[in-house]
Amino acid sequence: MTTRRTFMLAAAGSSAPAFLSGASVNERFTVAMMGFRGRGRQLLHGFAEMPEVRVKTICDVDHRLFDQAVASVGERQGHAPGVETDFRRLLEDPDIDAVVMGTPTHWHAIPTILACQAGKHVYVEKPAGHNIAEGRAMLQAARKYSRVVQVGIQSRSGRNYEEACEYIRTGALGKVAFAKGWESAKQKGIGYPSDEAVPEGVDYDMWLGPAPKRPFNKSRFHGSWRWFFDYGTGDLGNDGVHRVDYARRGLAAGFEAMGKKLPDWPSAVSSAGGKFFFDDAQQWPDTLIVTWDYPGATLMYEMRNWQPTPMDGEAEGSAVYGENGYVVIGNGSWRAFDERNKIVASGSSTKDDDDARHKRDMLAAIRNGRHPACDIEIGHCASGLIHLGNIAWRTDRKLQFDAVSERFGSDEQANQLLGREYRSPWTLPRV
Repeated sequence: MTTRRTFMLAAAGSSAPAFLSGASVNERFTVAMMGFRGRGRQLLHGFAEMPEVRVKTICDVDHRLFDQAVASVGERQGHAPGVETDFRRLLEDPDIDAVVMGTPTHWHAIPTILACQAGKHVYVEKPAGHNIAEGRAMLQAARKYSRVVQVGIQSRSGRNYEEACEYIRTGALGKVAFAKGWESAKQKGIGYPSDEAVPEGVDYDMWLGPAPKRPFNKSRFHGSWRWFFDYGTGDLGNDGVHRVDYARRGLAAGFEAMGKKLPDWPSAVSSAGGKFFFDDAQQWPDTLIVTWDYPGATLMYEMRNWQPTPMDGEAEGSAVYGENGYVVIGNGSWRAFDERNKIVASGSSTKDDDDARHKRDMLAAIRNGRHPACDIEIGHCASGLIHLGNIAWRTDRKLQFDAVSERFGSDEQANQLLGREYRSPWTLPRV
């Protein structure tokens, strides 16, 4: 079992990636899981199935989930984990090396920062924070306390995506100036459920955490929380962050082929769309187009989560366009086309393999003292794009963005949406 001594906290203020000292490749990593419903359940099972991992403790505010989760982990690793209802107990356990977070988005930043301060490494699902200010604070915490923080954009560990970028870097597309991502799906509405009593076994006040106090409503709870401003970032931050990252990564590869560097942040952003299809309690749009402006290029995203017709053969994908052709990147394959629309190169990988590789990459980063494939700096930038798009939609105008300050100049309405108000006693920890 890996001990806490193996993961000594680096000196405060150090930016060196001194994540691990003296670790043997045979040592096991002890992890705790925070939130294990939906995507969290997939993460829990995935880590429990890894021979080099021991899931010691699982934590959730919905106590009704414990029996099944404990049994499923026990089946996979041969012994049952302990349970906790308050994530802060995980941070006090000296045996725990890393915390895995499958929580709603509004519970990504605070536990990540506190975990880094407690000397724990973190695997946190996308997006990196509920807003840009939280993502920046998560990045600062990872660097100050020299912790590995892997963001759950699994394509960053996928062979398919890197192969596509390698092809683009050859210069085969010629001059590259445009990329887009898209999402088409047949989702369901959530209706207008009435408020009700908090279900027995649910610590609803803890679930709300930093979000405003509101009556319990099942439409704002499990699963559908993502469609509300208080907790989620809409489908742009749910699925779109993946496709936007495919597109931006491919655009960056095209710039490399031209001997240039695509800036990490755009200079401007605009959004158009709304709730045009669903008549329900959702707050975020069901139809959306976002455009990010870069010097010499445009990045775009199209979302219609009520209409499943694929684009370029992909229901969820991206494309990078150059003067000599284009490359389409999907969840499991990529295809390069010449100017006559003929396929000239292709490749593939599996989503399950990418997911497993992403977990293994995090452990390798801890063991080898390096940043992971989707290090928090990458995750903050990728997540920041979706936050920018959402802010532009909410303010209903094109916004100019300053990459150095990560602010919208003197536009105070937009700047207020870079962060959020926190409900006592929860605040964003100071780093």
